[in-house]
Amino acid sequence: MKTIGITGGVGAGKSTVLQYLEETYNCRIIMADDVANHLKEPGQICYEPIIGLLGTEVVQPDGAIDRKKMADLIFHDRALLKKVEAILHPAVRSYIEHAIEAERASFEHPFVVVEAALLIQCGYDTIMDEMWYVAVEDDVRRMRLKQSRGYSDEKIDAILASQLDDAAYRAACDVVIDNSGLPEETYRQIDLAMRENHHE
Repeated sequence: MKTIGITGGVGAGKSTVLQYLEETYNCRIIMADDVANHLKEPGQICYEPIIGLLGTEVVQPDGAIDRKKMADLIFHDRALLKKVEAILHPAVRSYIEHAIEAERASFEHPFVVVEAALLIQCGYDTIMDEMWYVAVEDDVRRMRLKQSRGYSDEKIDAILASQLDDAAYRAACDVVIDNSGLPEETYRQIDLAMRENHHE
């Protein structure tokens, strides 16, 4: 079994790559954001520490953490964001490591693909056989973020400023998938990467 880490900035279209890998190559897909959301649920490992940090105002009537209220609190407070990350990141990584081990033991999938925006920053390269960077031209990214999420130029500027630049992603990754063009062009690059790296 091989592990592939997939990263890239917001609006790069990582979901297109993940969907194709899942459908074409029988991959188990693990998304770090989904894991984090699961670990914030009542009864899970990050639930109490996050409420202890942010206060009960982030708790919904049903007991779950209100993601929007949480995001609003930490978006403008860098110190608070770092504290939340210190709770979530180690727990998410531990969960993913256990999931990979379980997959290794089950022989169910030939590949496990882990998607995370902070794959490089959180040091996932040490547990991945390969790191893939989904790249996209800035003007294409801006257009997608405006169309799909309704983001303003100011919000897009702020997001881009907080992320690694293109050169840093390229330096840290083994494979670059340029997702600026048509989906068929992206699929062709994925097929080539899978073949070249002796996955098939």
